[in-house]
Amino acid sequence: MLLPGTLLEAAEDARLWVYATANFQVDASTDKLLALLKRAKAAGYDGAVVTDYKFGKIDDRIARYYRNLERTRTTAQKLGMELIPCVMPIGYSNSILQNNPNLAAGLPVKDCPFVVRGGVARVADSGNLLPGGGFEKAGRHGPEGWSWVDGFGQSTHLDRATKHGGASSLRMSSFAKGNEAGNCRMVRNLKLEPWRQYRMTAWIKTKGVPNAYDMKAMPLASGGLALNHMTLGVKPTQDWTRHQITFNTQDRPDLKFYLGIWSGKAGTIWIDDLELRQVGGVNLLRRPGCPVSVRSEDGKVEYLEGRDFVKWTDPKMGSVPWAGEYGVTQADPPIRLTKNSRLREGQRLRVSFHHTAIIYDGQVSCCLLEKELFTHLSRQVELLHKYFGPSRYFMQHDELRVAGHCQLCRSTGKTSGQLLADNARRCVATIRAVNPKAEILVWSDMFDPHHNARANYYLVNGTLANSWEGLDKSVVVVNWNGGKPARSLQWFAGRGHRQLIAGYYDGNPGANYRRWQEGAKGIDGVLGYMYTTWRNRYDLETFAKLVRAGQK
Repeated sequence: MLLPGTLLEAAEDARLWVYATANFQVDASTDKLLALLKRAKAAGYDGAVVTDYKFGKIDDRIARYYRNLERTRTTAQKLGMELIPCVMPIGYSNSILQNNPNLAAGLPVKDCPFVVRGGVARVADSGNLLPGGGFEKAGRHGPEGWSWVDGFGQSTHLDRATKHGGASSLRMSSFAKGNEAGNCRMVRNLKLEPWRQYRMTAWIKTKGVPNAYDMKAMPLASGGLALNHMTLGVKPTQDWTRHQITFNTQDRPDLKFYLGIWSGKAGTIWIDDLELRQVGGVNLLRRPGCPVSVRSEDGKVEYLEGRDFVKWTDPKMGSVPWAGEYGVTQADPPIRLTKNSRLREGQRLRVSFHHTAIIYDGQVSCCLLEKELFTHLSRQVELLHKYFGPSRYFMQHDELRVAGHCQLCRSTGKTSGQLLADNARRCVATIRAVNPKAEILVWSDMFDPHHNARANYYLVNGTLANSWEGLDKSVVVVNWNGGKPARSLQWFAGRGHRQLIAGYYDGNPGANYRRWQEGAKGIDGVLGYMYTTWRNRYDLETFAKLVRAGQK
């Protein structure tokens, strides 16, 4: 789809692709994909970018999985539809982490105080750091223990009739009465410890809250850094339910802790029995780049794993409800002493370790450098080459939200952008080792200074600038920067990259297409479009007509 006004011609060589997800272990899912391929071909599409969570670990699947891969390949060949498999899930990495959950990116905890009791060492409990979380008393301006509350007496009230525990809860309703934007939140100024892991627990009940998804627990540090990006998962209507998050203070322990709803529309929320406690080892990572250190309180004695304590692990890390998925509700794993340990009852310790960070509804990113990762990535490419025989591969470097904090990454002295560049080079080399003539594509965002290749991106350490140095000119950039299409397209074209436009078509396909068409005018090397949907909204025929009309 060589766009009108670009410096390329010969529209018969243009590309019109569709992005599709599948579960090849399920016949019905494969049938649905094959029907989509047939429909896309009839509408004028010539390629399908295909992804499956199980691509992260293709080995040892049941026989049906491989039959469905072969069935898809055969159908695509008969249709004349090219299959482009997704590989290298760097960012949304849960699928490759099926192989080893410890390969996740990690945040460090430094010198966390532990105490030995009854043959194990646990975090020295400093108590609930949110006193007033039971909402038992209130003053003129809000519940005791809180710095401020949106609309107290208007949209927020103590409720003695509905509570989870104690005498009352905090009720939120009529959100716009207390804040014209509908924000209804409570805030407490906190001074915590740097580089520590904390877990917040809240009991929440709701009735008729249509945008309950917008309920957040937000530890906001200096400079506007949000230390948590996990969703609470509150439902529009639910009985009392426990919700938890974990976060790391990093080097910014002075923060404002927010809990509530942003842009509340309707309904009622009750919150009760809120706690914040320091934890140790939840989603503990054990890999070379994430060492564990157990020292005496004065730091003079280093206690040894195997001699003084057994290997410390979190048995539920990266395995709940299945391999590659992470939660935060498990208990802190204790450090268990060996029979002949030098540690003594009541002794206080300083423990350092690394743990994962979960983004939104479960996204976990992999470490960019850990050697074992590339063994699994290589195997992924080898098997997709075997079953699909593709001439192109699509690298899934996308929305990398945690990076550059573990000891391995820090030891290089490189920025997160330089680490990502190194990772991209190695991923490209891994594909070319399997298929030297393959064309390689990659999402744009993590290599685009007008998008996510910048400083202050989620929980990434430092800046992602210069990540683009890891892409040689042969790599095709799949551009989805709909906010700044012209600037982004110009940027990559200036670096010599050909590009495929992947607008987001779950909205208005026509308006989206026209914005990209306008942005692409005068840009060299725009190859065409990929119909991209995350909601399985496939308005393929309408979009194909728009593209054909735009060529005239």
